[in-house]
Amino acid sequence: MEFDLRKYHEPDFSSLKDAPDASLVKAERDGVAPEGYHAMSIFPEYFKIDGKWLLAEESRMDCTAVYKDGKIEVTEPRRIRKDDLVVCGRSEDGHEGIFVWPNGFDEETEEKDVFAFRGNRSRETAFSRDYDELYEVLKHDKEHGKIVWVLGPAAAFDSDTREAFSKLVDNGYVHALLAGNALATHDLEGAYLHTALGQDIYTQVSQPNGHYNHLDTINRVRYHGSISAFIQNEGIHDGIIYSLEKNHIPYVLGGSIRDDGPLPEVYGNVYEAQDAMRKQIKDATTLICVATMLHSIATGNMTPSYRKDRYGNIRQVYFYCVDISEFTANKLSDRGSLAARSIITNAQDFIVTVARNLT
Repeated sequence: MEFDLRKYHEPDFSSLKDAPDASLVKAERDGVAPEGYHAMSIFPEYFKIDGKWLLAEESRMDCTAVYKDGKIEVTEPRRIRKDDLVVCGRSEDGHEGIFVWPNGFDEETEEKDVFAFRGNRSRETAFSRDYDELYEVLKHDKEHGKIVWVLGPAAAFDSDTREAFSKLVDNGYVHALLAGNALATHDLEGAYLHTALGQDIYTQVSQPNGHYNHLDTINRVRYHGSISAFIQNEGIHDGIIYSLEKNHIPYVLGGSIRDDGPLPEVYGNVYEAQDAMRKQIKDATTLICVATMLHSIATGNMTPSYRKDRYGNIRQVYFYCVDISEFTANKLSDRGSLAARSIITNAQDFIVTVARNLT
């Protein structure tokens, strides 16, 4: 049976027929929003302009709404330009011409006792249903959406995990990857020297002078000038990055202040990294963040709960945060929609399990 996305239903504006148009105020200078600007959320938001309610078709948390060419454009405050018409107003119930709609997707509701055990998601939670839903979502979005993975370096520390993720790439379940310098470095180290941070990727035994291995890998990649040249010239034939390169899957490596090297493709400018990540997230329909707190939080802040698909329909965005730490996994699960899921497990078990059930 084909997987069905939840249907989106628009709000009923009949009770808001007397609501005024949203306030549009010209920006006085580049990069500065007018006082009282409206900050966007992850939910569908409508703005009354010239008597009509317009949906912001793309949203990002903490960004601003700019009216331009008959549409609501969502933009970062740093991208505002002088004389842009910025929506102002801090209410969300429509009486200022701004309506935030968190209930657009039919979601199951259940009555809960005031006192009940295991109300939160933890290591003791059973995640069988979450996995089953994830498999169906991935099968659907393999053909009808865009699947973006966000990986921490733990995914590269184990040979089975590297192989499992490569199978997901080869079988079409990865349309883009967001990561940092460490994930790519240790994955390439695994392919080049069969270690990750100096430990054998299968036996986990530390190798003599192994603490040099990731530095030697970075140095060799920099010698060749790029990751792709390193892969070709050094005869690399396995791993996550190799599979992405082989299948022409885009990946974004956002740098941090503690990076070694870094690899040539790593973005050292945080705003360039942010732009590159947003380019991939812009049309993503499923996002899976695994074992990387900062990249997961960054991705979550860039991702709305909905998306206008290629057919013009408003659909749900599925967001999964997978981590062995309950704090990390649950930090992004409170997004007000059943589209978000936290799964408490280690990265290796998760990736191997998903690949085993899909490939």
